[in-house]
Amino acid sequence: MPMERLIFDIKNNINMVSKLAVFILLIFLIFPAKAAKIVEVEIKGEINEGTAIFVDEAFKVASRVDADAVLIIIDTPGGLVTSMEKIVSRILNSDIPVITYVYPKGAFSASAGSFILISGNIAAMSNGTSVGAATPITSGFPPQVENKTVNYIASYARGIAEERGRPVDVVEKFVTEGLSLSAREAYEKGVVDVLADSKEELFEKINGRVVRVKGENVTLDFDKVETVKVSKPLQASIFEILSNPQVASILFLIGLYGLIFGFTSPGLVPETIGAICIVLSLIGFGALSVNYVAVLLILLGIIFLIAEIFTPTYGVLGAASIICVTLGAIMLFDEPLMPKDFYSSFPLFIAGISLGLAIVMTYSLIKISQLRKVRKKVGGEAIIGEKGEIISFEAGKGYAKVRGEIWKVESEDELRPGDKIVVVGRDGLTLYVKKL
Repeated sequence: MPMERLIFDIKNNINMVSKLAVFILLIFLIFPAKAAKIVEVEIKGEINEGTAIFVDEAFKVASRVDADAVLIIIDTPGGLVTSMEKIVSRILNSDIPVITYVYPKGAFSASAGSFILISGNIAAMSNGTSVGAATPITSGFPPQVENKTVNYIASYARGIAEERGRPVDVVEKFVTEGLSLSAREAYEKGVVDVLADSKEELFEKINGRVVRVKGENVTLDFDKVETVKVSKPLQASIFEILSNPQVASILFLIGLYGLIFGFTSPGLVPETIGAICIVLSLIGFGALSVNYVAVLLILLGIIFLIAEIFTPTYGVLGAASIICVTLGAIMLFDEPLMPKDFYSSFPLFIAGISLGLAIVMTYSLIKISQLRKVRKKVGGEAIIGEKGEIISFEAGKGYAKVRGEIWKVESEDELRPGDKIVVVGRDGLTLYVKKL
């Protein structure tokens, strides 16, 4: 009897467990597991103010959709320091986990991009990618590596590495020694946390990992993932163009010459275009590190040009203006983390543009000034400034010989026959003169 009772209880328990399992299965079928929402943004090409705005937009989208993480895909040769610092600050102060990922194969995260990569809660790379080479270079002839800039950037890199628990000595060598690492080397040295050749593999490998966000441990639950890709806003596209050093330089030069052209030959179009270009260039300058010595050189060149227009020196000051403007344009920006070829291509490009623009505008302005002076000599006022001799004069009026012709003259001076005079004005056939 007790045996039968035991068998009955076992069967009853098995039935209850089976029913419970079926119930749980039905719950999962009716209410499937919630997918982790990941906002994806891509940093591709040079890092500039437009890039910073784009990344900031991704974090705003993440906040709106209540995302579980932000994925930043990186493929960049470097870029502007201030823009890079804004992106790194946004990542380090994020309320949700940030995954930085160098992808796809063949991509690289060089110079300023290196700091963005190591600032992520999870840093990942695809095989066949690279990271590093963040030695700062400053403008000069030739471009140089300044110790104070190296020390500043190196300390910045150390701070990020310490915050994220990455090897400080290796990260520091990105700056001090221009160290570059392949994806495998970066992984073995602990610079990055994961090697993954696809986003699916990346999510699979980091699923269940615990990361530190705002002082709290967060477990990544990426069994199921829903990706939200961010579209680049119009503002980011505009700033991407304006914060390009080449574009900002050309706008600045066109603006300056446009204003001078408008002031010397008044008309609505030149000064309006000049003012617009100056404003646009200053917006770009706001995101760039400007060399103020170069700005002074450009302004000095403009002063020389104005002096040449109003006090002709047969081209001496005009030539000095061209030289100053060209040298200033070449040295205008002091960006230490731009792509390597920037430091060779930018001076050649901007030298050609500024030299050509300076020659054309200087020549045009000088010729216009000369034409205006010639024009004055062929009209009714041409006689003003001419010298002559009094023939007869009484009670403020008389006659004088000017340019071989006899003219009726008036003057406030006391004049006598034989006095030398100069013409200061004209009213019809009457000249106003003064004693010379």
